[in-house]
Parts: sequence; structure tokens; C-alpha cells
Amino acid sequence: MRDLDLTTLRLFVAVCETQNIARAGEQHHIVASAISKRLAQLEETVGAPLLDRRRRGVVPTAAGEIVLTHARAMLAAADRVARDMVDYGTGIRGQVRLLATVSSMAESLPDDIAAFLQIPGHQDIGITIEESLSIDVVRSLREGSAPLAICWDAADLEGFQTRPYRTDRLAAIVHASHALARADLCDFAQTLEYRHIGMPAQTAVQTMLNRHAAILGRRIDYRAVVSTFDAALRCVRADLGLAIIPLEIAEPVAQALGIRAVPLRDEWARRRFAICSRDFDTLSPAGKLLVDFLQDRARAGDDTDAVLPDNLRI
Repeated sequence: MRDLDLTTLRLFVAVCETQNIARAGEQHHIVASAISKRLAQLEETVGAPLLDRRRRGVVPTAAGEIVLTHARAMLAAADRVARDMVDYGTGIRGQVRLLATVSSMAESLPDDIAAFLQIPGHQDIGITIEESLSIDVVRSLREGSAPLAICWDAADLEGFQTRPYRTDRLAAIVHASHALARADLCDFAQTLEYRHIGMPAQTAVQTMLNRHAAILGRRIDYRAVVSTFDAALRCVRADLGLAIIPLEIAEPVAQALGIRAVPLRDEWARRRFAICSRDFDTLSPAGKLLVDFLQDRARAGDDTDAVLPDNLRI
């Protein structure tokens, strides 16, 4: 198969999004006939029809949906290259791409990155952080789309080099009137007596909770499933149920919300995060500086007075 042309892929994506070849041509200042010719060449290259032409426009075929997914990923990667080179051309001599889990971004990582960039001599370093679920972080790192990641160390990190980062502890977040609100600690098994506010099933925390409930021969009774820690805290404040999320996320806002964070006594509730790379020796000088700094911050346990990220302010 011949190499795929990025311009053609960009036009293909535009056609799929507008469902109209002429409209896509207007967006990209190219005549519709030229787009049609490029799309025909693309179909010849991949060996399958990509568009289904209907009365009200065009839609991707099953094969087209596959190409569309890959096209968007390829175009996003090309755009990142362009952004990185713009940064380099304007004087940034180090550019680090970092993948990070949702939990690490909601806890200490933004403050650690900010502290790193404030160090004299680091002003010419640019850092791009991409937040994602643990499973997606691991997959992207394995595929080589980024050289560095922060991930829960219980994830599938086989084949990667790792260094320790920070830790957190899961806690039952309950309304002030809840039966567990007066406890200093509680067991996960105790929380199963009550309704839960859950997170999406594919998140690392939810996967672990469901697994440990199964070990106990129980199921978690969900009243609601939400997509962010912020939403989980709001549901707890409304007394819809309890949520199990990292203590480090809930504790800074617990008093203001009238909720209580009760740490889980279970040994597995203490989570460790790792700095991951396919090969630390191949990192850029800026990347190596960042790794060393993050390790030092973790060793020092500098967890005090953390600034709460915007997506958790209520």
C-alpha cells in the first residue's frame, strides 16, 4: 500500500464531518472535483470504498470509519509536531511531552510541573501534558506516541522502565450525616452496605473497587455513575451516596462542602504512582531533568498547601 497523504486524509476527515464534499472544499479552499479525485485515490490505496453517497450527503462506510479514526490520530500527531517546532523556533530549547493519569493530574502533578518551570534555567523548557485514563496512557506509551508518562504502578507496565513518584490513599467520601462520617478509618467492606457514586468502569480506581468487591463476594450498589471527581463530590454533597476517591483530592474541599473523607483501612487502598518510559536513557536533556525533579519532589513528600485544580473547584 502506498504511503498515506496527510492532505488527503485532512480532506477526508472534513468530508466526513461536514457530510458534504462541496462544503469541505469551501473550508479548505479547494474545488469539489479535486477532493473527489483525492478521495478516489485514497480508496484505491486502502482497497475499499470509504464513503456512502446518499441523497442528503455522504457518510463513511464501515471501512471509512476505520480510516477516519486513524486519520484523526495521524493528523493530531502531525499537528503536535508542528506545535513543537513552533515552540522550538521561538526559543524553547527543550520540549517534553508527558502523558498523565486523571488522578495524578487532580493531585500533585500540576504543582510539581509548575515548581519545575519556576527554577532558573528551566524557562526555555516547554511541557505538554496530556491527561487520560491509565489504560490509554499505557497504550500510548507502548505505541511510542510520547516518551514519558505518570501512571498508577498497578497498571500493565511490563517492558517499561519505571521510577517511583508519589502515593495516595483511597477514602470513602461521605455526607456529614452519613453513618460512617464519625469514623477515623473504615474498611472497604463496610462501604458496601451503602449506595455508591461510581466512576466509569474503565477507570483504574473503579476497576480495582469492582475487583475487590468480587473478592468479597459482593457487588457495589451504584446510585449514580459520573465521569469526574468534581461530579462525584457534588453527588456526595447532595447525599446521593458515598464515593471512593483519593483522599488527596477530597480532603482540601471536604470542610467547605460539608462532607467527610474517611480513609480506607485496606492495604490495597494505598496507591503508588510511577514515572514510566520505554527507555530513560533516550529522553531529551529536558526530559531527564524533569524526571529527576519529579523523583526529588516525591522523596521530599512535598504535599502541603497544594493548589486545587480548576476542574475540582466547586
